[in-house]
Amino acid sequence: MKIINMLPILSFGDAVGNDALAIHHSLQKAGYECVLMADHTAPKIGQVENVRSTADLSIIEPDDVVIYHLSTGHLLNLRFIELKCKKIIRYHNITPPYFFCGYHTILLHNCMDAYNQVRMMAPYADFCLADSAYNKQELIRLGYRCPIEVMPILIPFSDYDKKPDEDIMQQLQDGMTNILFTGRIVPNKRQEDIIAAFDVYQKQYNPNSRLILAGNYEGMEKYYQKLQQYIRDNHTQHVIFSGHISFEAILAYYRSADLFLCMSDHEGFCVPLVEAMYFNVPIVAKNTSAIPYTLGGSGFLLDRPTPVETAGVMNRILTDEELRNRIIEGQKERLSEFSHDVVEQQLFHFLQSYL
Repeated sequence: MKIINMLPILSFGDAVGNDALAIHHSLQKAGYECVLMADHTAPKIGQVENVRSTADLSIIEPDDVVIYHLSTGHLLNLRFIELKCKKIIRYHNITPPYFFCGYHTILLHNCMDAYNQVRMMAPYADFCLADSAYNKQELIRLGYRCPIEVMPILIPFSDYDKKPDEDIMQQLQDGMTNILFTGRIVPNKRQEDIIAAFDVYQKQYNPNSRLILAGNYEGMEKYYQKLQQYIRDNHTQHVIFSGHISFEAILAYYRSADLFLCMSDHEGFCVPLVEAMYFNVPIVAKNTSAIPYTLGGSGFLLDRPTPVETAGVMNRILTDEELRNRIIEGQKERLSEFSHDVVEQQLFHFLQSYL
């Protein structure tokens, strides 16, 4: 029996790809015969991992198990239906198409196709592993009747102990208050709401502050230009767009952050929240989609927040040491539930129960 982690695109630094790699490595370590398969593999990953192409699915035998990472529309989703083996769907969620209206027609249609394909795949899954309770409920809504369990993203936290970019660390440790959000520049993450809240915070509470939006905006230039225009119109100062950056740069941003601000309208899990927990950065976030699940009672959640309300909360946390420490302690408790060993044991338990 082989266990095959399969996905359409294995990208470097992508949460879905990282989860597939982490599961693959954990199963290998446990002694399983494992294979990684992808339709497209980033060259940087291909240099260090033996990834098989999905052009040849004939290597899959009836007693094999495929863990299929589902997060996008792709023809491979339909080929999954035809596989003659044990089939597990690892569901990472699909971004609702309407977020891309006016910004990216191809992504809009891809997400529409994805939802149709997810529904089509429902009768052919033997078991599902959703990475949040929110995603489990979505699978049920989309017609899945097989057993569905919740297992968080498997995160190898040892990676975060690597050396950060020293130049960025030096630039950011200049006495200014650093507000951080990490994630692709895309409409569902509502970077405009982050900027609006920061604008109020900067003008009403702390002019000696900067906002760092660490994420790639390639393919989302229309949305990026909208954000830039908003900044110009409001004369907001000290807003940094990192663009595509190295992992060492991301580490430097987390280590220099005073507060993590997430105003996203849609997340299937939101790994950056867990990363902020790891670096003891207090979190303020909008109460939407999977965010309350991932925070698990930690951080500071806001329902339908206005920029004025959000800015006030930011200032309170940044000036009230007792509150800040209480939030960080709560985040540490929640972080323990995402530890690599804990989630890895969940993986082994679920596989043994359903194989």
